[in-house]
Amino acid sequence: MWRNPVFIAVKMFVAVFAITLFVALMATGQEKILYSLNRKHGAFPRAGLAFGARGNLYGTTYYGGASNACVAGDGCGTVFELTPKSVGGWTETTLHSFSFNGTDGYYPAAAVVVDASGNVYGTTVDGGTGGCTSGGSPIGCGIVFELTPQAGNGWSETVLHNFTGNFVDGSNPSASLIFDGSGNLYGTTGGGGTFGEGTVFELSPSEGGRWTETVLYSFENNASDGTTPAASLVFDTAGSLYGTTSAGGNLSACETSGCGTVFELTPVTGGGWTERIIYVFGATDGHLPQAGLSMDKAGNLYGTTFFGGTYGYGTAFELSPEVGGNWNLITLQNFNISGNDGAYLYGGVILDSKGNLYGTTFRGGASDEGTVFELSRAGFGTWKEKVLYSFSNSGYQPHAGVISDASGNIYGTTYGGGTGNGTVFEVKH
Repeated sequence: MWRNPVFIAVKMFVAVFAITLFVALMATGQEKILYSLNRKHGAFPRAGLAFGARGNLYGTTYYGGASNACVAGDGCGTVFELTPKSVGGWTETTLHSFSFNGTDGYYPAAAVVVDASGNVYGTTVDGGTGGCTSGGSPIGCGIVFELTPQAGNGWSETVLHNFTGNFVDGSNPSASLIFDGSGNLYGTTGGGGTFGEGTVFELSPSEGGRWTETVLYSFENNASDGTTPAASLVFDTAGSLYGTTSAGGNLSACETSGCGTVFELTPVTGGGWTERIIYVFGATDGHLPQAGLSMDKAGNLYGTTFFGGTYGYGTAFELSPEVGGNWNLITLQNFNISGNDGAYLYGGVILDSKGNLYGTTFRGGASDEGTVFELSRAGFGTWKEKVLYSFSNSGYQPHAGVISDASGNIYGTTYGGGTGNGTVFEVKH
């Protein structure tokens, strides 16, 4: 059961920032399907990929795998690894199949992270020992897990935290984790916490392999706070955390649910964290941000919204800090489903060394099955978009953003296509 809420937004055609945006009408990238997913080894990925130390790729699938207990036999999801062959091609290995057994998690909706020792960490939306229910039946509140490679062969799963969903702990994490320099993990939950509207949490390792969870912040459902964070976090150089909420903020807009926010969490001397909303989305700009943020060396934040903008099909934006502590939002691209442009952005954007941005759209493009796009500076404060690839039946409707290698090649996943259960792809440009 997918709990990431997508509200029906009112499309408003309004004038926005005085920026000229140019759209390249022809896709220029060359796409290659690295692997077609199947129900036995995992199906329908909602998350992007992570690199390992040897150039291998790690990912998750929301359904599929060895267990048939979830969703009428559709499987509970997997973690998989793709390893490049010396003679070309890739080898897939299923590291873990999740199970609906009362202790394991299931339905991983987020990308994994890999530490220096090769251990893999992630979250699942449901499962574990927490007391969350659906229709009166126990389903668990989600977990944080670690997969550890075993000597000889195989991987071992450890549940680092079971979310409880009560008015202290969070529930139903759908976002990936990040590390700090001390090996602590940070993430968000879409529900739970003091007010039931989601949390930001920290997991800290301790002796004996145990991990301790601390809720850093519980979101409220009021006009001054966001709710329902669906995305991962990013650190700045001073140790503050930044993220998005998919709802909240301006509760008079977006069908009274609020259009979402961008927030900052700052550590307080002596302990604790202080939250500040640095931007509130409204009906006239992008809204319903589903993805996390990227930060450049100057401290500017870049992100996307699923809906909104001039045409109602989502935006890419930049938030820049100003003197006095305020932040200024510039819309870099108003996506428009007409022509070859993309529409609806679940995933965020990444930065290359030149400051170009790369991401995906869920729909739009030449076949209305989604795109991979590039945004680059065009001078005089303007940006231009280039559609690098338009998806079709071979792989379509990417739910997640992308990653890139040292050569600038782009890697990601599609929810559908291939043999029918999604793909892992590479785009060269």
